[in-house]
Amino acid sequence: MRFSLKELFQFLRKHQADIILVIGVILISLLSFAMGYILAKQQEKEPIRIEKRDTNILMHTNDTNKIHIIRINSYIGIEL
Repeated sequence: MRFSLKELFQFLRKHQADIILVIGVILISLLSFAMGYILAKQQEKEPIRIEKRDTNILMHTNDTNKIHIIRINSYIGIEL
């Protein structure tokens, strides 16, 4: 089945409003996506930092066999 150029123009003229609507929706969608992508790239955000407090207990014996407990508090930081 072959279509002539005349039949193609008739089809386009008959469905012109629908074709323009579809093209408009596609262009607006692409423009919206592009704008959102560009704006997201330009935003400077501070990296997320996860910190966990780690408490270590060290036991130390001296010459008189007494036990001293020493606490060391430290922070472990992770940057994402």
